[in-house]
Amino acid sequence: MLNLAHFLQENAEKYPSTAAVMLDQYRLTYEQLALYARKVAGALKARGIQQGDRVAMMIPNTPHFPIIYYGILQAGAVVVPVNVLFQHEEIRHYLQDSGAKAFFAFKMFEEQARKAVDAAPECAHFIVVSTPDDLNAPETGENFNLFLAGGEEADIAITSPEDTAVILYTSGTTGAPKGAELSHFNMFFNAYFSARDIVQSRPGDVVLVTLPLFHSFGQTCLMNAGLVSGATLTMLPRFETEKAMRIIDRDRVTIVAMVPTMYFFILNFPEWQKYDFSSIRMAVSGGAALPEEVHRRFKERYGITILEGYGLSETSPVASFTLPGEEVRVGSIGKPIWGVQMRIRRDDGSFVPPGEVGEIVIRGHNVMKGYHNNSRATAAAIVDGWFLTGDIGKMDEDGYFYILDRKKDIIIRGGMNIYPREIEEVLYRHPKVREASVVGVPDEARGEEVKAYVSPAAGETLTPEEVMEYLKEHIARYKWPKEVVVLEDLPKGPTGKILKRELKMRH
Repeated sequence: MLNLAHFLQENAEKYPSTAAVMLDQYRLTYEQLALYARKVAGALKARGIQQGDRVAMMIPNTPHFPIIYYGILQAGAVVVPVNVLFQHEEIRHYLQDSGAKAFFAFKMFEEQARKAVDAAPECAHFIVVSTPDDLNAPETGENFNLFLAGGEEADIAITSPEDTAVILYTSGTTGAPKGAELSHFNMFFNAYFSARDIVQSRPGDVVLVTLPLFHSFGQTCLMNAGLVSGATLTMLPRFETEKAMRIIDRDRVTIVAMVPTMYFFILNFPEWQKYDFSSIRMAVSGGAALPEEVHRRFKERYGITILEGYGLSETSPVASFTLPGEEVRVGSIGKPIWGVQMRIRRDDGSFVPPGEVGEIVIRGHNVMKGYHNNSRATAAAIVDGWFLTGDIGKMDEDGYFYILDRKKDIIIRGGMNIYPREIEEVLYRHPKVREASVVGVPDEARGEEVKAYVSPAAGETLTPEEVMEYLKEHIARYKWPKEVVVLEDLPKGPTGKILKRELKMRH
């Protein structure tokens, strides 16, 4: 038996009165967190949720997230995290594709969530999560506080290591987002290794949780790793530079894990001397390449070396890391973690020697079971046991890996993956748009920004403003282009294919 929620119940017995999660003045001990998780599990079972059923959750970084997350696992169900920035069309795909039987949505996102539930008949239970003292009935669905009060505590479900624990949706260059099925063992061991060997968390540590918990990086390396080790999570629902710095100072944070953009904003905050960072003993970065300048300035100012790693939703996510005590090679994503192999592969399937460039491929305990209900995509992604990342890189003579480019058409904006095809498909639905192309352009703060180029249909007049208004109705805010450019025609090659490289050069 192995259930990812088991360690929470175990730590509730070891550290009952230790703070597990904090949000400003709000505090939950391990004993309280485990109790609420058991109540969520009992309430789900009372509503007919069975082992293996999928349950979606659209919750920000508040104590509600671990309560619901571990409650779903405790019931033997499968967690389907949903990006809190999504609009209803994006949410609906997650619900329909996963076949979610229940959906927890934070009150702030109720309107978009409700529209998605109305279009997903299989989702029989819609629970609206609000503050603890809010017992007003939501517009539709159940109130979480009443839902929780009516649930009896449930014992942990007996699940096997190979059973699916979480489905993390990840977009691709073509088609809709695909759900990566991660087993209880995938998730548990990645969290255990992260806690023991990467962030080296332990009781007494305070972990800043500003990475979104619906994303694999925050979920594994902060929440699961922190709670598996008996540490305390101090939460920030939305990254704000000064507030993050104030929390680090106030709560004596010892571990931070952020994307490069967050480090950039902290380094450029004009009144940084107001906040004491001396409690930090571990800083890690992921989600995108950390610029050498950010690495150097953080070390000079705070005396802290930021350690970098690499991973994907499909790899639970950690695949490689520069571990504490190892030589830090700026620009490197480190070496494969224990039990994981990484190689550089040519297009013909052969492997290259050190120094030669090819696609990074991975195999090991961290690789997903496959894509939910999508055997074709699974077969294309996992070949001869190797997961094909789509990232172009190289390995040096000492086994350190480096990412040089991306084989997949992807933009990484502030650590968030954005797939141009998704935005282009929305643009093509606009009645006045004839052609559309979305590209990533350099940005000092966020690494890359989104830029959209469109051409009008015959006889139509199109403005950037009306294109932006259309996009705002259909896609999440973090995917919105920083700029929309209207051209009479988009540049094309001899076969009629739009030339993205020329558009980037035009920028």
